[in-house]
Amino acid sequence: MNAVIDLLQNHRSIRKFKDVPLQPEHIDAIVASAQMASTSSNVQAYSIIAVTDPEKKRELARLAGNQAYVEHSGLFLVFCADLYRLREATELNGETFHQNTESFIVATVDATLAAQNAAVAAESLGFGIVYIGGIRSAPEDVSRLLQLPELVYPVFGMCIGVPDQEPSARPRLPKQAVLHYNGYQADDVRQQIETYDETMLEYYRTRTGGKTVTTWSRGMADKFRQPVRAHIRSFLEARGFKLE
Repeated sequence: MNAVIDLLQNHRSIRKFKDVPLQPEHIDAIVASAQMASTSSNVQAYSIIAVTDPEKKRELARLAGNQAYVEHSGLFLVFCADLYRLREATELNGETFHQNTESFIVATVDATLAAQNAAVAAESLGFGIVYIGGIRSAPEDVSRLLQLPELVYPVFGMCIGVPDQEPSARPRLPKQAVLHYNGYQADDVRQQIETYDETMLEYYRTRTGGKTVTTWSRGMADKFRQPVRAHIRSFLEARGFKLE
């Protein structure tokens, strides 16, 4: 349809990069693009930590669950929800800063929107990216390593670099499963899941040469049959976030 849509629809997560660091002008262009993302009421409640130090990248790779591509990417960005700067701005004007679950959501969404802008900008320059949610497995250690003040938390990381692989596209849910006209069609959900399971069963079988035979719903059941990263709430509260 057009070049932008082609770029978006050809996204692949890249987990192997060539040993080529990003140039400053590329970093500047990616971050400038991130900053132009939509933001609630112009609060811009996020910060981006660009990690170029090899030792810190190595440690972040370990903290994220020994994901080697964190260390070997050309650049590792950590997107943080940031209410610290908003508190400073409020107190600069002699007011008391109040925050609750709404402000926490706004900051998290702002960081996410900025990150997706950064991802598209990086891919438009010929780089590959992959998001790293694994840094939330050890948020206290990540925060200490990156010297994050209170009211700032690492939402996720992003590896960016020159791709050294060409993975196939992973099929997404059928459009009918995510697009609802004029109201949520709950009666159709299970049918759409079963249709997607058939697609993913064949995808996994082909991708692994028959070594992996599973479905999307089985994977989701395995992931959510117990709380995921249940430690996050206590971590956030310890950093001054009020989830109320």
